[in-house]
Amino acid sequence: MPPVSAHVSPPPHDGEQLAAIDLGSNSFHMIVARYTLGQLRVVDRLRETVRMADGLDGKGGLSQAARERALDCLSRFGQRIRDIPASRVRALATNTVRQLADPQSFLVPAEAALGKPIEVVSGREEARLIYLGVAHAQPPKAGQLRLVIDIGGGSTEFIIGRGLETLERESLQAGCIASTRRFFPGGKLSKKRWKEALTEIAAEFQQFAGQYRSLGWQEAIGSSGTNKAIGEICAAMKLTKGAVTAEALPQVRDRLLQAERIDAIDLPGLSSDRRPIIAGGVLVLEAAFEALGLQRLMVSKAAMREGILYDMLGRGSDNDPRDMSAAALTQRYGIDEIQAARVEATALRLHEQVAGAWKLDDDDARMLGWAARLHEIGLVIAHSQYHAHGAYVLENSDIAGFSRQEQQVLAALVRTHRRNIPKTAFDALPDRLLLSAKRKAALLRLAVLLHRAHEAAPIPRLELTAEGDELRLVVDRRWIEARPLLKSDLVGEPEDMQGLGITFKPFVA
Repeated sequence: MPPVSAHVSPPPHDGEQLAAIDLGSNSFHMIVARYTLGQLRVVDRLRETVRMADGLDGKGGLSQAARERALDCLSRFGQRIRDIPASRVRALATNTVRQLADPQSFLVPAEAALGKPIEVVSGREEARLIYLGVAHAQPPKAGQLRLVIDIGGGSTEFIIGRGLETLERESLQAGCIASTRRFFPGGKLSKKRWKEALTEIAAEFQQFAGQYRSLGWQEAIGSSGTNKAIGEICAAMKLTKGAVTAEALPQVRDRLLQAERIDAIDLPGLSSDRRPIIAGGVLVLEAAFEALGLQRLMVSKAAMREGILYDMLGRGSDNDPRDMSAAALTQRYGIDEIQAARVEATALRLHEQVAGAWKLDDDDARMLGWAARLHEIGLVIAHSQYHAHGAYVLENSDIAGFSRQEQQVLAALVRTHRRNIPKTAFDALPDRLLLSAKRKAALLRLAVLLHRAHEAAPIPRLELTAEGDELRLVVDRRWIEARPLLKSDLVGEPEDMQGLGITFKPFVA
């Protein structure tokens, strides 16, 4: 179902710069591009080896050394993009930040260092963005299925797609740093340990390998630094011209295992920067070749950072992937689309009246619209506490196009659209999103309340004004007197809305 009202962020104008930042578990990448004649032209790239995954402990903590490396890097990145508006910058954190027990303890100083907001994405959303970057850099043939494998520092993503769209997305906790630490503690290498590790990782891949092989693909591409490094080793050993093949990979592995320790690895074409983590990378790729029956893997220079840039062009436009996800959820959970459209139209009508006073922008309107469309999603589980059920579904599902923070905002709005406001409803949100989320929640509550009877007739008069934390609603007297249940709900709403920190005053005229 398309949006009822077109609250679309303006597209970038000719000559404007956009920046994408990938906070990976091994390296941080930043790419800056200029929007020219409808195309993105890269004007700058920055990469720093940060090795955040090296600083993870078993309890979700991050070492001080890893934290400092990350913050120092982000400070340098921030200097480069200081003059680019926040709306044209998207910074995404991946596996290592996903594993932190308290992500905000890192994200708050990280955002201060970068000078821009940082979002966290799920493994499957990371996979979608990786595929998008590769597909734009190397457009596939029409109708062709493509497998993309991205071995990062903390996780590995497997994607099958057609054109620019993904069909299958998986993310496993098996990256080059994580696997090196897990299987070769102390830096010791041996053929026996390698064989045991290979069996263990291949078993983890089996949970999706059968489905992938059944679907099939016409070509396989590896993205990011690990695959690129292994391809360069294959070329330096004169095994291939840069691709990775089923014949070349075992030879790379055997040459690697001639060393008894990681710091003694001697592979042609391998940089000193990549040496400490190459064992885990080769191990993961060999397991992938075995599990998926791969014969040849081409290497792409593109990765998630390019995907973020192209995704930014889609966001806020008629091609916003989040619109497609909201429509898919509507169908999957059998949501009443007509009622959802009524609530969305009224919510956006209210938003338009107070947006200036409350400093709500077009992105807030879009989030409010999605929450309105999905506010009854929990009814598929049970009517009792359906708002709580819906919030759980939205926070814990893999929803393409949405970051974790965006899903948490969506879940909070759905959780608080009726009845009492739990004190913990907004606890998952960073402070920078808290005020706008509570204000959007107030608008959604009013829209849902006004349409509780599922009436098709339009509301004759609806005037909402805001001043600070005070909200005043004026409705038509004759209309409200004919609806005693709605009138009773409005009388009780001021008490409930106090839970949002808002003083609500309904009036009739």
